[in-house]
Amino acid sequence: MTNEAVILTQGLTKSYGNREAVRALNLSVGRNRITAFLGRNGAGKSTTIKVLLGMVRATAGGGTVLGKQITDKKANLDTRRRVAYVAEDKPLYGYMTVEQTISFARSFYSDWRTNVERQLLRDYELPTRQKIKQLSKGMRTKLALLLAFARRPELLILDEPSDGLDPVGIENLLQTLVAQSADGVTVFFSSHQIAEVERVADHVCILEKGGLVVDAPLDELRQSYRRIDLVFPFPAPEREFRISGVERIRTSGHQMSVLASRNAEALVERAHCLNAVSVEVAPVGLREIFLETVKEN
Repeated sequence: MTNEAVILTQGLTKSYGNREAVRALNLSVGRNRITAFLGRNGAGKSTTIKVLLGMVRATAGGGTVLGKQITDKKANLDTRRRVAYVAEDKPLYGYMTVEQTISFARSFYSDWRTNVERQLLRDYELPTRQKIKQLSKGMRTKLALLLAFARRPELLILDEPSDGLDPVGIENLLQTLVAQSADGVTVFFSSHQIAEVERVADHVCILEKGGLVVDAPLDELRQSYRRIDLVFPFPAPEREFRISGVERIRTSGHQMSVLASRNAEALVERAHCLNAVSVEVAPVGLREIFLETVKEN
């Protein structure tokens, strides 16, 4: 089913002592789409991913990945065969060469595609006889991506996949993500690069202090969020604009700026009723939505 949740959590919580890294997370990632997982450093993105893959045990709550319970160790093994994962720190064996690393990984997966491996080796210009410890950060990232993309998984989970890549490498990565999605692979990736996310994501989840604060299709966010700049002939009446859908209000003398996630038309009508001398409505990009959301929280 195309609408089936590939990742689903209910009240997922992970605590380290008194600190909740992930807090009562209810996450649903749909099949056959690219979902971006955004958040500041320390928001809990990497911890969430590790809990989903059974690498870290949840403190409370639970969930499923590809229909398998994340708390079931035996199910975790089956899940990992069906998921390709690129970790944030790109862990690789430093004493191995690029060629040895690829050969080692290839032996574990029945879905390995040798033709894709060869193509990516050429595209990424990886030095096959060079040891991992001698590779640059960008080359390590490219190798980690090759190990994921050479497979044919049901789900691709990437944690900061563009880390260390130059603009050409990032462009190739984005094209590959779109191609993977078109080929039926569900993509779930975390990133700090908002511009990258806006180019490829179908759905956006924003995590702040371990909790989900935004969960919506990207097109819906673009259509619903608006910034409304107002000027009044008297001190701006901030209280009159605190209605449903208003995410943030800033005032300075007779000027007011309102960020709304919905009800923009009602706000404009209210401004005219209150004799605003200037009303300007502008669409809002994902970067501004992200910054304002995490600031407010």
